[in-house]
Amino acid sequence: MSAGLFVIGATHHRVPLAVREKLSLSAQAATELQAEFAAIAGLREFAVLNTCNRVEFYGVAASPDALASVIAAFCERQRFDAAEFEKIWLNLRGRDAVQHLVEVSAGLDSQMLGETEIFGQVKNAYAAAQAGGFTGPVLNRVFQKGFQAAKHVRTNTAITEGQVSVANVAVDLALNIFGAVKSARILLLGAGEIGEKTAKAFQSRGAAALTVASRRFERAMELATSLGASAMPFEQRESRLGEFDVVVCATSAPDLVVSLGATRAAMQRRPARPLFFIDLALPRDIDPDVAKIDNVFLYNLDDLAKIAEENRAAREAEITKCRAIAMEKADALWRQVAAQVESLARSDPAPAPSPSGPAPIADPQGITKGQ
Repeated sequence: MSAGLFVIGATHHRVPLAVREKLSLSAQAATELQAEFAAIAGLREFAVLNTCNRVEFYGVAASPDALASVIAAFCERQRFDAAEFEKIWLNLRGRDAVQHLVEVSAGLDSQMLGETEIFGQVKNAYAAAQAGGFTGPVLNRVFQKGFQAAKHVRTNTAITEGQVSVANVAVDLALNIFGAVKSARILLLGAGEIGEKTAKAFQSRGAAALTVASRRFERAMELATSLGASAMPFEQRESRLGEFDVVVCATSAPDLVVSLGATRAAMQRRPARPLFFIDLALPRDIDPDVAKIDNVFLYNLDDLAKIAEENRAAREAEITKCRAIAMEKADALWRQVAAQVESLARSDPAPAPSPSGPAPIADPQGITKGQ
């Protein structure tokens, strides 16, 4: 592995949902990993991007050993075999790393092509790294100019027109199952951004009976009030499961919040009416085996992305145009920072940033899981 500007990580392109669950960082793990990275000799700068569909480390390294230490620290923390990680990893250098950042920020690399949430997630990741003192002259310029390039892509193309979001795909699936959602009873587990957007998508199609439950009841009350919905204690979610037709799960819980046993019990009380689960969480909130129960429908993030992919073919020409702009912007930005990267990588090691007090990495669905 060569030194210099790098991106190392794992994304939805090569890593299935079951493996991404093992690699995803909780908010606490992300903060602790930042402290470990700060102590790595020769790691000049770094930032961590952690969403539902990717975990990526951007940085400047003075030596291959520093890169190896980044991988070792991450794999050890996640209890993931380093050799297996290298079979699935994203591993980019220099100009290619710059273009990747532009494409990610512009929504070109997302499961839901052109989605807008990822731009905010990348900005949050950069802001957290900057606040912790983990970025420097190279990453500051790469991220800031990369954001400008991403905005240019989105402004000067039609990549966001007719885009398919997770929320809209989920509502369309519910319409296929129930015919209409006006009378459907909907339970939202988790009061984060993606859950809120899905709830609003249901309401825009006429859904009126919406209940919110969150591990923090005050947050559930707050969101329920803003949506004109009801709030329910999180502890009642399984005992009252049979009351609902659609259950949207978007929590940041480390373990399952809807079990196979509770779902079976719920269906015994409503055998003739379907129960539709939308699992937007990573790690997943719902036991995958519930899909084996008659009249139960379960869709996770990868399922929704496959459905949305059908819309992609119609926009291939626009994708080509977007990538051409991203390449042009990446070339120009790399010319600006290439010499600085080389100089920084070869310079004497600077004191490691203090690991005390870094801003926490935005945890996807804790409370914002994303692309």
